[in-house]
Amino acid sequence: MADQQVILFDLPSKPPCKTWSLNPWKTRLLLNFKNIPYKTEWKEYPDIAPRLSPHLPPNESGSAYTIPTVILPSGEYVTDSKVIAQKLQSLYPSPHINLSSPYQAKIEGIMSRLMPALAPIYIPAIPKNLLNEKSQPYWYDTRSKNVGKDVETFGREEGGEKAWGKVEPVLKEVTDLLKENGDGPFFEGGQVTYADFVWGGFLLFVERIGREEYEEVLRRSGDGGVHEALLKGLGEWTGRDDH
Repeated sequence: MADQQVILFDLPSKPPCKTWSLNPWKTRLLLNFKNIPYKTEWKEYPDIAPRLSPHLPPNESGSAYTIPTVILPSGEYVTDSKVIAQKLQSLYPSPHINLSSPYQAKIEGIMSRLMPALAPIYIPAIPKNLLNEKSQPYWYDTRSKNVGKDVETFGREEGGEKAWGKVEPVLKEVTDLLKENGDGPFFEGGQVTYADFVWGGFLLFVERIGREEYEEVLRRSGDGGVHEALLKGLGEWTGRDDH
């Protein structure tokens, strides 16, 4: 029944509209994995706060209202991909997904270093390659404030080899983690965990930014094959990306 569906708030892309952002990908992968009935409500950046503010308090840090957010069949609004994962796990325990694998903490620590290092690459690319016209001014305004300079200047001054040189050793840390269990393709070998959704979401995010950026991530990782194998292993849950 429609009223038993979860509603997932996601960020639209230029046509054809598909999910692209890392954090919504985590939630979408989990919904697909658990085969939870859901529908997507696409929200451009300026429309997020007006839609969510009547139902949720503002976040304590960062943007006041963020995606992913979901509405559960009970009508409860839940925001933040990690909190959403915990809630979905409690409401839909089967199939089980390990949210507390030792690799989860490791990959979260890596992501906290990787995303700032990669920012000069993706911050200028996203509005050009992915965002619709309505969201572009919001992106340029907020990201320029975040980085302390014009987005294009940020990309020119901090991007290129300067950025990739910082990104490369962090990517190689992930490669090493993926190689710890030789039977692969996931961090824990043959068993998928939420950590795989986090890293898979990152790879899908970069792939949507551009093929050139994705190929560079694979090259800088030291062994692109293990990352492509992880994505292939997640293939059962990555197909639904446009509704």
